[in-house]
Amino acid sequence: VQLQASGGGLVQAGGSLRLSCAASGSIFSVNRMGWYRQAPGKQRDLVATITSSGSANYADSVQGRFTISRDNAKNTVYLQMNSLKPEDTAVYYCNADAIPNNGLYYQYTYWGQGTQVTVSS
Repeated sequence: VQLQASGGGLVQAGGSLRLSCAASGSIFSVNRMGWYRQAPGKQRDLVATITSSGSANYADSVQGRFTISRDNAKNTVYLQMNSLKPEDTAVYYCNADAIPNNGLYYQYTYWGQGTQVTVSS
């Protein structure tokens, strides 16, 4: 199972970006999907997660500004980021709890490669 993230970039404060992350490979099921971020010199923190049934959870710092969604048919998770602030600047990583289609039915956590989001003031 591979995760490919896209959509990062440079935006001015107050602007918007939309991140996408698609899971590919031999997949039996994709369960929880999420986004994390890591700023320089800081730990990787949760941004938002979403279950396969659509239940979402957000970090307090992004509540009301970011929206996580997913397309189960495409095994893709999205993060719509509005009202961006300079403190949102970080590398954003997607992750997913998935069961590969290898007959073992064991769930693993997979990570994407990260996409840079830079918000200028």
